[in-house]
Amino acid sequence: MQSKDIRNIALVGHHGTGKTTLAEALLFKAGALKQKGSIAAKNTVADQDPDEKERGCSVEASILHCLHLDKRINLIDCPGIADYIGSVAGALSAVNVAFVTVNASAGVEVSTRKHWGMCEVRGIPRVIVVTKMDHERAKFDETVAQLREAFGTSVAPVFLPVGSGAAFKGVVNLLGDLSSAPPEAAGKAKDLAGKLLEAIVAADDKLMERYLNDEKLSPQEIAGCFEKALLARSLTPVVCVAGEKDLGTQELLAFIAQSLPGADTVTPRLVKKTKGKEETRALDTADGAPFYALCFKSKRDAFIGKISYLRVFSGTLSSGTSAHISSTAKGEKFAHFLDVQGKDTKEIAQVHSGEIFAIAKHEHLNCGDTVTVEDGTWEIQKPIFPVPMSALAVQAKNRNEDAKVSEQLRHLAEGDPTFKVEVDHETHELVIHGMGQLHLELMLHRLKRLHLEVDTRPPKIPYRSTINGAAESRHKHKKQSGGSGQFGEVQIVIEPNHGKGYEFVDEIVGGVIPHNLIPSVDKGIQKKMHEGVWPGILVVDVRVRLVDGKSHPVDSKDIAFQIAGREAFKEAFLKAKPALIEPVVHLEVGIPSKFMGDITGHLSSHRGKIQGMDQMGDLQIVKAQVPMSELLNYSAELKAMTGGEGFFSMEFSHYDTVPSNVAHPVIAAAMSRQVKEEE
Repeated sequence: MQSKDIRNIALVGHHGTGKTTLAEALLFKAGALKQKGSIAAKNTVADQDPDEKERGCSVEASILHCLHLDKRINLIDCPGIADYIGSVAGALSAVNVAFVTVNASAGVEVSTRKHWGMCEVRGIPRVIVVTKMDHERAKFDETVAQLREAFGTSVAPVFLPVGSGAAFKGVVNLLGDLSSAPPEAAGKAKDLAGKLLEAIVAADDKLMERYLNDEKLSPQEIAGCFEKALLARSLTPVVCVAGEKDLGTQELLAFIAQSLPGADTVTPRLVKKTKGKEETRALDTADGAPFYALCFKSKRDAFIGKISYLRVFSGTLSSGTSAHISSTAKGEKFAHFLDVQGKDTKEIAQVHSGEIFAIAKHEHLNCGDTVTVEDGTWEIQKPIFPVPMSALAVQAKNRNEDAKVSEQLRHLAEGDPTFKVEVDHETHELVIHGMGQLHLELMLHRLKRLHLEVDTRPPKIPYRSTINGAAESRHKHKKQSGGSGQFGEVQIVIEPNHGKGYEFVDEIVGGVIPHNLIPSVDKGIQKKMHEGVWPGILVVDVRVRLVDGKSHPVDSKDIAFQIAGREAFKEAFLKAKPALIEPVVHLEVGIPSKFMGDITGHLSSHRGKIQGMDQMGDLQIVKAQVPMSELLNYSAELKAMTGGEGFFSMEFSHYDTVPSNVAHPVIAAAMSRQVKEEE
């Protein structure tokens, strides 16, 4: 099938807006399913993962397809819960259009705005699908008005509902023949069709001029201009359905096949990095162009093993052919191409431009990788994934399983770029990062299913220490215990070196310390800085001058001067106005205006400093700098304060001095841990 005859669509939207139900209805109406499943019965083709069945909601993107009017329709059903937003980001990199689902009785919700914004950043055209029109509180006109207020005047109905709630009988396609519209909808349909036509021809100056001169426009001209307006995002069509009752789904299938752009309308950028420089160019998608595909999702199946899902952007590849993976730059033979319908797969021999397919058992192929028959130096721009905001330190309950836990967590991270696993080099903890509490719970539940259990706790804050004054110290290390002794004496001066890290200056004259033992002093000091004078708290930004010392011709050796340097540094540090410093993050919080006072007050009470405010549509964006230690539970706190209507992002900003009333308990806890360890 040619790329122009393929429709690649992501179903996105707030949790509970009926994405999976809509997908099920479309596949059933198109004849791809013999029987329509339901969320309640836990038998939909999309939600087949054990976690999805258990939780009654989608937790990852599901790939589905059907045929209608000689067009292949690929649907990627995405989860609506904010914690699983990584699946949305991956799916959006594989599609031409996003269907943003909106509940007819709830209107614009948190994830509606999030997913809208993600499409905007990626330049993806949107169609708004107002769902659950058969709900007793369904209100189409009010929903459209709210959508226009939130997202602008590009929002325009293409379907007109006939009735609502229990009286909802179907839809009128305003792009079609209005003569068959029911009498009760005929007048409104004609009025809205005229406004829609004006919105469409506004995308083309010549057509607009002809329209204003009352010239008749052909259906082909209108269809071409509709696609142009959609791709330019100057028009956002609104359609409506009742998925459970199959009302509006037949018309939606026809709209997809006849009015939406084909897969050939997307031309991604290729990127090549050479010696730190980045070059970009448009991908050649013409017939006969080299094969390029992007992996937008990967996972591990209990029976098949690793499965990677790809979208082909150019060329053709046959099973058994060699190609390169961008992340490894090595050629591999690719086989086991799979046509995907939820959890069901069928092996296929060849894949073509525009298609979405899966490959089994390729261990090196991960989300964001490009597969190409060229040498792999050029790759498709990677999907944009949100940064995970929540973290937990984990440790295997059975210490003998530490390695297994780490390995399986890394396998989970391969399939989800919003799930990160790292060993913090300062706190030495194994830390997992996710989009929120639900996301982390899901990953730990999957770990438990592999019979691996862990203890969790909030991660340690990577406090550091430094000095704000200068001090001098002299320390002599002398040890005699029979046989060879140890002797080393050093005098050092330490000074602040803010922002410049550690600096060691050798000012020894006259050979009072042998030249070959001066690095030993440096080594001992650096070791103590790493351990921390306050145990476990790294020392940073200090300049140390080695000014004097003594040695012994027999007993002076490396270990003696390491110890002397270490102890001298410890003594000098405690005299040099030591300070505890903490990481501060730049925080941005998106909220409806009604929560502004609660949010700014909460941040101020948590040592936050408000930096400014912006507006994004009908949302307020609060910008602040806040100590990381005050935000360990911010995801849950924000959810409680806003009823789930707020969202946030944060990134490291700088280190700053901890107030004494906060610093004293932290330092005391560090000293207490040392005492316990020594006992």
